[in-house]
Amino acid sequence: MDNILEFLKSDMFLIIISVVCIVLFIGLIALMIKLSKLNKYYKTFINKLGNGNNIEEDLETFMYRVEKVEKQNGEINEFIKTLDNDLRKCIQKIGIVRYNAFKDTGSDLSFTLALLDENNNGVVLNGIYSREMSNIYAKPVEKGESKYTLSDEEKEAISKAMSSGENIRM
Repeated sequence: MDNILEFLKSDMFLIIISVVCIVLFIGLIALMIKLSKLNKYYKTFINKLGNGNNIEEDLETFMYRVEKVEKQNGEINEFIKTLDNDLRKCIQKIGIVRYNAFKDTGSDLSFTLALLDENNNGVVLNGIYSREMSNIYAKPVEKGESKYTLSDEEKEAISKAMSSGENIRM
């Protein structure tokens, strides 16, 4: 222990510590020069990669745009869901039957028209033609049925509409 204390008090220890400090200082300067060169190389590389523009700024702009598009897509998807729900209530099924209501009139000038939505709700229209006048009657339809008495032609038109999906059949 005494040897170590004498060595620490000696000039030799002071010289060794000074040499180590100088070597470390030179190492620090070398590392700073390398870091400066690496930083310069990095900036040049980034500019070349971005065709003269700073690629970091381009990436930040791109990420902002992607986030904006994702937000818009979410809004569009919500709008589409609303439209889908609204479309279910629109007329999607049509069935028509032409017939001769009276024997004394020629051809099938009377008709029954069923207009239904996706859930088979809607209306059935019955247009009766005679030589003296024409009348149109409407009856509500819920789930393919009406609370009013339906004629055979009205039942047939509803049946055609329910099986047609989107097509008009005569």
